[in-house]
Amino acid sequence: MPSIAYDASRAALYTPERQPTLFEDGRCYTPTQWAVEAARLAYYRAEESDAEMRRLAQAFDCAGFGAPTLFRDHATLAIGTLQADGTALVVFRGTQPDEIRHLATNLQAQQTDWNESGGRVHAGFAKAARSVLPQVQDWLYGEAHRHERLILAGHSLGAALATLAASVLNPALLLTLGSPRVGNADFVSTLADLHVMRIVDGCDVVTQLPPALSFYAHTGTVSYIRCVDGVCVDDPSPSEIEADRIQGRASYAAEHAWRPGSVLLRELADHAPINYARGFF
Repeated sequence: MPSIAYDASRAALYTPERQPTLFEDGRCYTPTQWAVEAARLAYYRAEESDAEMRRLAQAFDCAGFGAPTLFRDHATLAIGTLQADGTALVVFRGTQPDEIRHLATNLQAQQTDWNESGGRVHAGFAKAARSVLPQVQDWLYGEAHRHERLILAGHSLGAALATLAASVLNPALLLTLGSPRVGNADFVSTLADLHVMRIVDGCDVVTQLPPALSFYAHTGTVSYIRCVDGVCVDDPSPSEIEADRIQGRASYAAEHAWRPGSVLLRELADHAPINYARGFF
C-alpha cells in the first residue's frame, strides 16, 4: 500500500510546484523513483527566481544529482541534471493551467509529419519539442558528454514532449506520467525498441486523449495505478482497468467530491502529479 495519502485537492492538481520534494537526504532511490519525482519537480518555477532555483537544486541534491540546467523556450521548459552514477536525467514540464501558451499547445491536435524519426504526431507537441531539443542535445554532447545512460521523463504535456524526445535521443528509459497519445501507429513503431514505462493513474482523463479513433496510438504497454489500493500493476487487461475505474469513481464520489477544495471529478483528480508519485514512494 502507498505511504502517501491520495490527494483530491485542487491545489495538488493545479499548483504541484507548491509541494515539497519527496526526496530525502541519505536514502537510496531507484531510477523509476528518480524519474517519477523529477516529473513533479519540473513544475518548480526555477526560471522565475533564484530562490526557486535553489529549491529545485536542493531537491535534486537529496537524490545525488548535480546542479540542474534549464532548457527554455517561450512555451516549454525542460531540466537536465547528472547523477553521481553517470545517469543523465532530462525531464519536461507539463501543462500549467495559468499558462495560456501551454493550453494553446495542447489544442493544436492536428497531426504533422515527424521527420525526426517517422510517422505523424500532434502538431502542438511537435512544435514545443522542437523548440528545446537543440538545447537538450547541446547539453548532452557538451556539459553532460560523459553520461553513461539517459533517462527521459515528464508528466502530462511533459510526458508527450519526453516521448517525442525519446524518438531522437534513444534513452535507456522513457518514463511518462499521465501522457496523452502523441502520434499515430507509424510514430509509435519508431519507439518499439526502447524501454518505455507509461504510467496511468486510475481514471486520469488526459491519458485517454486524443481519442484513439482520431488516428492516435499510445506508446508501450501500460503500468496502471489502481484506484482501489494505489498499487501499480503492469499491463492489466482492459476489463480489469474498467472494473477498477467503476469502483474508483464510486468511492471518489462518496469520499472526496463533496468536500470543499476538492476536484469534482476523479478523472481530473487522478491526473495530479502527487497521485502518480504515491504509487512509487
